[in-house]
Order: sequence, then structure tokens, then C-alpha cells
Amino acid sequence: MGKILIVDDDKAFSRLLKSYIKRYYPILSVQVCSDPVRALSFIRKGDLDLLLVDYEMPVLDGEKVANYARQVGIDKSRIIILSSREADFLHEQFPLGTCLAVMNKYETAQKAVLDMIFSSLQRKAAANAG
Repeated sequence: MGKILIVDDDKAFSRLLKSYIKRYYPILSVQVCSDPVRALSFIRKGDLDLLLVDYEMPVLDGEKVANYARQVGIDKSRIIILSSREADFLHEQFPLGTCLAVMNKYETAQKAVLDMIFSSLQRKAAANAG
């Protein structure tokens, strides 16, 4: 329990997010994949508690990655779409109910939402470990 996959071609952002999670939520396991095509094999395993996907990536965008994840059995409530786009645009692309959340990855206010999600995952992982 507590397994997170970050799929984002922005390696600096991914490293920063992974480092943040490991520091403040040490029970959680974080895997980073900068190649969305390569990420499909991780997703296919189906043992993810949370999938964080960048919306705009070369070759395979976040929408296609999220669709694939749902097709192989990842619950939509375990998928978060990250982007530098405005919230209104993201909500048009991902209407309510198609994923857990859509977030602008550079807005600091969004950090509180991620913290609530990470905190919840950590509590569940700790309860299952003990």
C-alpha cells in the first residue's frame, strides 16, 4: 500500500515532487517515469495506489495515459492529472468524475490538495503495515 507512479517528462519537476513525498511521507513508495510509453508497463501491473500524470508530454499525452490506466483497471479515483494549463481548460478536458483531480502543478495552492491525498495514503499504508 502507498505506491505512487509519477509520469512526467519534466525531470526536474518529477525529482522535486519525489523528493518532497519521500521527505514528508516516508512510508510511501514513489516511482518516476519520464517516458510515458515506458510508463505503460508500470501501469499494466495494476498495483498503484496513485497515478500522477502530466497532461502534455511528447508521443503520448496524459489523457491517453490516463485512459490506458482506466482500461487496465486503475480506478479513476486514483488518477491525478497535472499540468501547467489553467484549471478551466483542464476541467473541460477531464470533466468531473473522470479522475480524482486535475491540478496546475505550479500553483502553490494546489500543494494543499496533494498533501491531503499523500497524507491519506500514508495513513492507509501505515495501518496496513501494522
